[in-house]
Amino acid sequence: MRNKAKRNRIKIILECLEQKKLGINGISRYFTTKNRINTPRKFHLRKFNPFLKRVTLHQEI
Repeated sequence: MRNKAKRNRIKIILECLEQKKLGINGISRYFTTKNRINTPRKFHLRKFNPFLKRVTLHQEI
């Protein structure tokens, strides 16, 4: 049972949307995992962006 649960989790990369729009140098990226069965759509999280020095929206790429 436990192995089946591990197969449902996949590694994803989150990238800042605001920084991409503004065209500022550097890329704010975070690595995490998600359950592909519970969240089949693209994942969004608010994370700290060290280049903009504030919390911004990060989307799965």
